Amino acid sequence: AFAKDFTVKMLNAGAGGNFVFEPDYLHVQPGDTVTFKATDQGHDSQSFLVPAGAKAWKGELSKDVKVTFTKDGVYLYECSPHHMFGMLGVIQVGKATNKAAAEKAAADMEAKQMIYKGRLTGLMKEVK
Repeated sequence: AFAKDFTVKMLNAGAGGNFVFEPDYLHVQPGDTVTFKATDQGHDSQSFLVPAGAKAWKGELSKDVKVTFTKDGVYLYECSPHHMFGMLGVIQVGKATNKAAAEKAAADMEAKQMIYKGRLTGLMKEVK
């Protein structure tokens, strides 16, 4: 009854630079829903790390995708065509039960990036 809805825009350019999710960090609670909005065409949203027992998601290119989060933890996600350009994001749901695994996955992903290195590890500093 108290669940909230959030929107994350998929953008070619935003406050954080080119190829961004806006906002690129959210702290939500179990039961909350996030809609990844295809504001600019050519982007998608898909998880690449979710807590144990949580459901992964994979959106379609240039289409909105709605995800309801039910398990505590850190969720890392990407735009599949632009992850190497740093189009990545973090959602913390409740308590960061898998923070160490998320930090490792973030560092591994950043090692593959061509530009905007440090964006994802910077977002991980928001995780408490």
